[in-house]
Amino acid sequence: MNGRDLGIALGKATTLIEALPWLTRFHGATIVIKYGGNAMIDAELKRAFAADMVFLRYVGLRPIVVHGGGPQISAMLERLGIVTEFRGGLRVTTPEAMDVVRMVLAGRVQRELVGLLNQHGPLAVGLTGEDARTITAVKHYPQIDGESVDIGRVGEITAIDTGAILALLADGRIPVVSSIARAADDGHVYNVNADTVAAALAAALGAETLMVLTDVEGLYEDWPNSDDVISRLTATELEKLLPELSSGMVPKMRGCLYAVRNGVHTARVIDGRVQHSILLEIFTDEGVGTMVVPDPVPQTTPANGEDNESEGGAR
Repeated sequence: MNGRDLGIALGKATTLIEALPWLTRFHGATIVIKYGGNAMIDAELKRAFAADMVFLRYVGLRPIVVHGGGPQISAMLERLGIVTEFRGGLRVTTPEAMDVVRMVLAGRVQRELVGLLNQHGPLAVGLTGEDARTITAVKHYPQIDGESVDIGRVGEITAIDTGAILALLADGRIPVVSSIARAADDGHVYNVNADTVAAALAAALGAETLMVLTDVEGLYEDWPNSDDVISRLTATELEKLLPELSSGMVPKMRGCLYAVRNGVHTARVIDGRVQHSILLEIFTDEGVGTMVVPDPVPQTTPANGEDNESEGGAR
């Protein structure tokens, strides 16, 4: 091995050693990843994402992927000549449109991702919230301009059954979940926001972390005046920021807030436009996105008068 090759090899070894504490910490941990944005459109990013999921599985983590498919749904509706309308940022989903949503999410987006993952081995299994009643929902009536509005087959989650997902994880598989749910009362199938599904699943599974892929670097401190990204913030700090956020970031950050307030240790928003950003976020000291953590537990003073030390974080 010449000097140049040796230098490259040593650089790789240094990277692996830097990852060792995080590999140790996250070994056996369950993580939920919301797959979206350019990461599910760009061919190279799709392949890189699939490789990341397989890497996580082989180094001892238990990844679960949740996906939506807004751009793909819009394209198919247009192709079929079905007019689509948005109200309050939500797609009005007629029964006819719901058939297309179901077809695109479970029959196209999910199948493609499962195929990419399974190029690396018999790992991925696709399911929707309908399967094994994993997700139960009711019809969602959003408040728009102070009024409750009917927007069709759009649902909000009422229950999560983790049995099927836990069985797949125990068998060493990577569950790939489409954000569709069925109602317990009327039997209708509903389209559910994928950010909401990912957060609810993470909480129900007691996941170590929720990771949300976006098309931005993270949560900006003062957009558009600055592109500085907030590296870390608490649940209460995030809650105060929610009214000021852009409409596209609100469901993602609400999902993060719900997750960390319901047992998930951290929630992270990362840039899905960067190849292997998931690995950089988990296995490096600096990280590459915005991390949300639960509010600190108030410290009590022991009888001996010595202060308790709070547990340090990665950032």
